[in-house]
Amino acid sequence: MLFFATMINYLDKQVLSLTWKDFIAPEFHWSNNHYGNITAIFSIVYAVCMLFAGRLVDKLDTKKGFLCAIGVWSVGACLHGFCGIATSGIVTHEWFVGFAGAREAIGLAKNVALVTNVSVVLFIFARIILALGESGNYPAAIKATAEYFPKKDRALATSLFDTGSIIGALLAPLSIPLIAKVWGWEMAFFVIGALGFIWMGIWLFVYKKPESNPKVNPNELAYIQQDSDKPEIKAIKEKTSFRRCFCYRQTWAFALGKFLTDGVWFFFLFWTPAYLSSVYGIKSSDPKGQLAIFVLYFISLFSIIGGWLPSYFVDKKGMNPYDGRMKTMLIFAFFLLVALLAQPLGHISYWLPIVSIGIAIVGHQAWSANIFSTVGDMFPQKAIATIIGIGGMSGGIGAFIINKSSGVLFDYAEQTQMLFMGFKGVEAGYFIIFSICAVSHLLGWVVMKALVPRYAPITDL
Repeated sequence: MLFFATMINYLDKQVLSLTWKDFIAPEFHWSNNHYGNITAIFSIVYAVCMLFAGRLVDKLDTKKGFLCAIGVWSVGACLHGFCGIATSGIVTHEWFVGFAGAREAIGLAKNVALVTNVSVVLFIFARIILALGESGNYPAAIKATAEYFPKKDRALATSLFDTGSIIGALLAPLSIPLIAKVWGWEMAFFVIGALGFIWMGIWLFVYKKPESNPKVNPNELAYIQQDSDKPEIKAIKEKTSFRRCFCYRQTWAFALGKFLTDGVWFFFLFWTPAYLSSVYGIKSSDPKGQLAIFVLYFISLFSIIGGWLPSYFVDKKGMNPYDGRMKTMLIFAFFLLVALLAQPLGHISYWLPIVSIGIAIVGHQAWSANIFSTVGDMFPQKAIATIIGIGGMSGGIGAFIINKSSGVLFDYAEQTQMLFMGFKGVEAGYFIIFSICAVSHLLGWVVMKALVPRYAPITDL
């Protein structure tokens, strides 16, 4: 269930990235900067909501918290599909014309700037609702993982459910552009958004805590709870102070690690289809574009090794979970350096940037599974979702910065034909961002190691 929730989460995120350049931008006259503003505002709202989503999940508990989150984000996903009709109604006063009629009315509108501005505002509104709900996915999923797995297994469990993001990214280019091409971009938002409501119906009946789940036998329950002498059932219900959480170096290590690295994933997720279209003229609806995005995320599936490796270090090398995780994160941080080759090798074939970005995503996803699990290593269960929310907010701020600056940079580079390191125009802009992505995880690891050099679980929270 966590796997499918995460898969749906990333399908919903990608509908806009796979439709804006080739379907939505021509209709509403968007530039890179307009799209950058939309994704940046999504990121900052997602960041702020993550802070409170973790708190809400801790208060509502896993089952109700997850239902609330996916219900809200599925509504937000579907709202995107009505933005065309709403734009038509506001600009041309043509409200009841259907999707095709709205596109025709917008095409005949004389005030192009008004069409652009209104559509951007409406998409931002829908994106805010999406961010509000999606911010609850990881706090709820990590909390469920902590409820069902001992510390040494949590990175593998997290890696397994987080593979849903890769599968979602794999399915997205095969389904979303096709739906948009055949039935219109609006239907892509409706079809993908409806998946969340199906998930809710199943989750309502299948999820129970291990101590109250009749299918969990006493030996399994003892294995799950091996890290503590007593189940933390009572402690989980206690409130955790935000202010107190910020007093720990472990909180800052997690938050800064997320700040420096989350933007890399969101950049690749939101901008790779546009990169293929801008630099190589390959549209997301073209078979070549669909295959390229599919191959990129297929490569990313190898990130599951990052979930297994800490268990190997713990079981075979005798390391504690934190040290095993940090060693794993350092190994995979070096994978991101391959992103430096993406643009320099692009003149040979567009497949080389795709492979380079795919390897970089392997590094990021393996890193991500382990940085999430450090929270379970360090903090009691009652605080896990709150700390995840704090880190998610920090990561969302990082994503806001990279998305906003990317949109501005790409438009500037294209308009001025900027030169940088032998690259010209938008290619120079992408090379700059790829270079930043390449070193971010190594910097994040150094910061985390400096703040928490050795295993130091919190016992007084």
